[in-house]
Amino acid sequence: MASRDVAFWKETINDEMDSIMSNQTWELVDLPPGSKPIGCKWVFRRKYHTDGMIQTFKARLVAKRFKQREGIDYFDTYAPVARTTSIRILFALASIHNLFVHQMDFKTAFLNGDLNEEVYMEQPEGFVLLGNENNVCKLVKSLYGLKQAPKQWHGKFDHAILSDGFRHNNADKCLYSKTCDDYVVIVCLYVDDMLILSDDMKGIIETKRFLSSTFKMKDLGEVNTILGIKVKRNSGGYALNQTHYIEKLVSKFSHLKIKDANTLFDSSIKLEKNDGRSVTQLEYASAIGSLMYAAQCTRADISFAVSKLSRFISNPSVEHWKAIDRVLGYLKNTKELSLQYSKFPAILEGYSDASWISSVGDNLSTTGWVFTLGGGAVSWGSKKQTCISHSTMEVEFITLAATRKEAEWLRDLMMDIPFIVNNVSTVSIHCDSQATLARAYNGVYNGKSIHISIRHEYVRQLIQNGIISISFVRSSGNLTDPFTKPLTRDLVRITFRGMGLKLLK
Repeated sequence: MASRDVAFWKETINDEMDSIMSNQTWELVDLPPGSKPIGCKWVFRRKYHTDGMIQTFKARLVAKRFKQREGIDYFDTYAPVARTTSIRILFALASIHNLFVHQMDFKTAFLNGDLNEEVYMEQPEGFVLLGNENNVCKLVKSLYGLKQAPKQWHGKFDHAILSDGFRHNNADKCLYSKTCDDYVVIVCLYVDDMLILSDDMKGIIETKRFLSSTFKMKDLGEVNTILGIKVKRNSGGYALNQTHYIEKLVSKFSHLKIKDANTLFDSSIKLEKNDGRSVTQLEYASAIGSLMYAAQCTRADISFAVSKLSRFISNPSVEHWKAIDRVLGYLKNTKELSLQYSKFPAILEGYSDASWISSVGDNLSTTGWVFTLGGGAVSWGSKKQTCISHSTMEVEFITLAATRKEAEWLRDLMMDIPFIVNNVSTVSIHCDSQATLARAYNGVYNGKSIHISIRHEYVRQLIQNGIISISFVRSSGNLTDPFTKPLTRDLVRITFRGMGLKLLK
């Protein structure tokens, strides 16, 4: 209230209270004997455009959830959200089928949920009614901050969207589709952010009309930004980038004096467990978390580096910090890269690779996989294996078994999207190990490999059922190399182009 933006803050506070009161979120009552009210507080935030300009001032009245008691004030707290993999697949499909992609935002989404429990809250600061100072708010609808608020909101939206003829996707319950005579429309929900895709604008207009009649909505038009990811449509399809996020990240750690780098690792340095004193552990954890978000959204090329460095999060050393500095320098040098999708190829393809005993100290290997659609990566992973392998064939087979799980999920997701016909009936996975291919198609295994017999049998079943097929690819053409090992500058460039990471034209 003492800031120069006081007029904006007052306006947004009043808007928040208007939403709460018009929604009949609570009623004033005397506190029943034996009950304890939870507190509440105002939370203020400036929301910025990707160019750094202030977009809106936001004020939220938030319940103090730490005072809630399990089994009394709340029970279940889970709530599903769409996977970022699902979002990337939708943009790949939009590029292939030339779909319209629009965006809507829910105003005060969590206020829509109906509460099943009796929850009492103190009156909010600045809005205590005169003459009713001793009363408390009995919550009828959910409020931001409540532990059960996300679950109650999702249940309310789920019931509403299904009543309009939409149906769930079997693989991702936050994807909904509806097929009409004139159009097909898909809705993707991530908490209160929503994407609407259709092959006809009529489908998008009618879906917006229904949602606006059911909830308080904000129409954002053609998609521009989703979950902090910048979206740009061009003649070839859609491109996703996090340039602005990387700039903020580099600025956040500017005290490290980050220098541009062409590769993610210095090949002369072997990272090992730190037995000495920890070096700014909390800041190291913050850096890893920030890098992880970029790796999970659009920057598949840094996945191996983030996976490797996260193993030292409990006790980082100076050498680990130098490695973080290198990754940030690489991102700074390549911040303009976008994950781009186009019309071709219109089939889902996977690549699998492994690096034997790549973890110093515990003799564990690294698994890597990547799936592409529309010329860009839609799913990827780089993980340390949990069991010791006795040969390169075994480590490759363990990786193949992990890849097939993702392939099966992707296939189920895409088979339940109306735009897909028969181009995902079998998912092709490329592997650069002839021995692994021979083992996958061989129905016999000996005692030496009995510890991978369950994986072996499951992979064979998927092959026999036509869910996956496995083919050989030379190591030079395997896009999974950067997920299992450090690469030279030239190999880095070749592989990230194959994954669709390119400069916007």
